[in-house]
Amino acid sequence: MSLAHWEDFVAGSVAHYGPRLITREEIVAFAAQFDPQPMHLDEEAARATMLGGLAASGWHTCCIQMRMIADGFVLDSSSLGSPSVDEVKWLKPVRPGDRLTVRATVLQTRASNTRRGMGLVKMLFETLNQSGERVMTQVGTMMLARRGFDRISAMKPGGAP
Repeated sequence: MSLAHWEDFVAGSVAHYGPRLITREEIVAFAAQFDPQPMHLDEEAARATMLGGLAASGWHTCCIQMRMIADGFVLDSSSLGSPSVDEVKWLKPVRPGDRLTVRATVLQTRASNTRRGMGLVKMLFETLNQSGERVMTQVGTMMLARRGFDRISAMKPGGAP
């Protein structure tokens, strides 16, 4: 299977990834290590918060989304990483038992001004629950090698295949 390159991403194209079932155990385990706030650790304490019950950390939701897009396309692409995430919005709590999917929309593409072998793809990632409700949105830019360049040559200023 060949890798997806910058030229394969077209503004307006949409792809879907997932689903992934979210468990109480993973919510609590992530929170215990990285975001030990009551609404992520304990059902009773969580009921007293504005979330009204146990919910995944927003950072956990970001990690879940990253895993779904990594499995969905990033690992099969000429990805060179990301220079930025412009925006993350947590819109609804992610609960135990939720089945999340990601809708990825290419917003725009452009060739790099300084690296001939690289292109940039700005994307909107919408993480949805089983009811189709958006629980998180993220806008960010990916760097990808252009066709004819490997990952190393694509990173070189000027660049030559």
